[in-house]
Amino acid sequence: MSDRSFLEWPFFEDRHRELAEMVEAWAVAHLPVDHGDVDGACRGLVRAMGKAGILRHSGGVKLDVRSLCLIRETLARHDGLADFAFAMQGLGMGAVSLFGSDVQREWLDKTRAGTAISGFMLTEPVAGSDVANMATTAQRVGDEFVLNGEKTWISNGGIGDIYTVIARTGEAPGARGLSAFLVPGDIAGLSVVERLEVIAPHPLARLRFEDVRLPASAMIGEAGRGFAIAMSVLDVFRSTVGAAALGFARRAMDESLKRSQERQVFGAPLFDLQMVQGHIADMALGIDASALLIYRAAWAKDQGAARVTREAAMAKLHATETAQKVIDAAVQLHGGDGVRHGHIVESLYREIRALRIYEGASDVQKVVIARQALSEGIT
Repeated sequence: MSDRSFLEWPFFEDRHRELAEMVEAWAVAHLPVDHGDVDGACRGLVRAMGKAGILRHSGGVKLDVRSLCLIRETLARHDGLADFAFAMQGLGMGAVSLFGSDVQREWLDKTRAGTAISGFMLTEPVAGSDVANMATTAQRVGDEFVLNGEKTWISNGGIGDIYTVIARTGEAPGARGLSAFLVPGDIAGLSVVERLEVIAPHPLARLRFEDVRLPASAMIGEAGRGFAIAMSVLDVFRSTVGAAALGFARRAMDESLKRSQERQVFGAPLFDLQMVQGHIADMALGIDASALLIYRAAWAKDQGAARVTREAAMAKLHATETAQKVIDAAVQLHGGDGVRHGHIVESLYREIRALRIYEGASDVQKVVIARQALSEGIT
């Protein structure tokens, strides 16, 4: 059992502690799942988490970031695919939760119940971190918008029932000319060009819009505010990526502690070696530092802080980079078993790598932190 003493930190209320215990009990009973059929596993996870009430926290007019982080940390510690399935229900509908109309928010009833799967379409073949270079267009034609272009690395691509799509409407150059839209997954003209296979299997795809016609009411928020909407969503969910990384790191440390006490070397437990104790100490220090940054950022957002971009970037950067180091050390402590396919630390090694890239790569987070520090005179 991972250390749970952090739940007593002043960042949390009793409702958060109760939620953490509920999700932990559910995860112990239902995870991990078979990843052989990734699409089917994700569909099943969404249905099961909806039935259990876990997805109630994934969307709504008021998003509680501490709850999102606690759920992601817990799920990731048990099964990376479960964390993915939960996270995408929130990220995919984040723009609707924060800026959607009453009609658009009706989709939240389905995604929170687990009867519909959501996705978030931002990245393009030539526009990843450089969102302002986006080429997918949404041209106004009477009372409709016509979408054309491609999106790639889209989570739940091909199995999603509803997507938030950021496209260029042209009110101004660059990022100021983007808008957000709510697009059903079965709409005419939207197709899967390619399914993308990655080292930790998730449902990912490249999708194409060919004269996809949307009613004007599909726009989320105001025209030209797509970039601001996307960044607002990422400000909420960036901390939760760090929380998922924290869950991976906690599991790696748990496995390392178990291994170091059970494995005998030179007539004594592996843990008796001071170098091993040094690795364990580094793990514990990095994990606690990550947790403090994550839950500070989440608490600040929940309290309505005027600034959270810097805090969320710090949380995501430190937690994901630290988790990579913790898991790498865990692999080393496990020796040959650490690289054996199917072993938990081997799967953690594959799971963690993508978190240092998506929702803002580590180098991008450094730019965000540095620019905000400069603008606000923080030293």
